[in-house]
Parts: sequence; structure tokens; C-alpha cells
Amino acid sequence: MVLSSSLIRARLENGTLGIEPFAEESLQPSSYDLRSAEDIVIKKGELTLVPTLEFVSLPDDLCAMLWGRSSFGRKGITLGAGYIDPGFRGNLTLCMVNNGTEDIEVTKGMRVVQMLIHTVEGKVESAYNGQYQDSHGVVESKL
Repeated sequence: MVLSSSLIRARLENGTLGIEPFAEESLQPSSYDLRSAEDIVIKKGELTLVPTLEFVSLPDDLCAMLWGRSSFGRKGITLGAGYIDPGFRGNLTLCMVNNGTEDIEVTKGMRVVQMLIHTVEGKVESAYNGQYQDSHGVVESKL
């Protein structure tokens, strides 16, 4: 089940979900738009790592999927690595590829991706505690 805006708000208010800093204009009917933490150019034909302004904290009973916003998709931007495990905490590093014909300027605070938050059925045996836990800013691949 995808959380509605009212359930996202309730989870934020009771402390069972964290999105900091929260922006009212980012709350959508069934998602939350994450914003860029910095001014950056997504060059045509290149992969660009974009840090989110928000520090996201998911409890063990929630996971999230990231989807590119349609305005970016119409410019040729695609998104990779779009799943967030239960228990994750940190800023997200967005993997954005520009398949379009022109460079795309992103300004700090611009809404760049949609985060759809889902409930997880059953008990999670081991919540996320990996190498990207508590990350801040852009985090390069640890492969």
C-alpha cells in the first residue's frame, strides 16, 4: 500500500517517519517530492549524482520507491537506484542520467524526484544497516 498525504503527515507528526527539512509544497496526494541540496548541472549524455536536501528516516515497517518527476522525464532525465530499504536513514544520492539534447540546470531546493512510501507486510528480520546508513551529501558508489 502506498501512503496517502494524510498518512505521510500523520507518520511525520507521530515520529514514525522522518523527512527533514519538511516542505509543505513537496507533499503530494500520495508521495513526497525530494529536493536538490545544491545547484548542479545534469550534462547531456552523463550520469550526475544529486544529493537530496532531505534527510529521510524510514522505520522497519516502511520502504520507499523513487520515481523521476515527469517534468524531468520530458527533458530526457532518467533515474537509477530507486529503492529505499526499511530502516534507512540519511540523505539520498540520486543517480540522474540525462538522455536529452541539452544540459539541465537544477537549483538548490528544486523538487527533482517523487518518493512513494509503501508499507511493508510482516516483520522485517533485519532492517537496513548498510554502508550508506546515515549518509550526508553525495555518496559515491562503494563497489
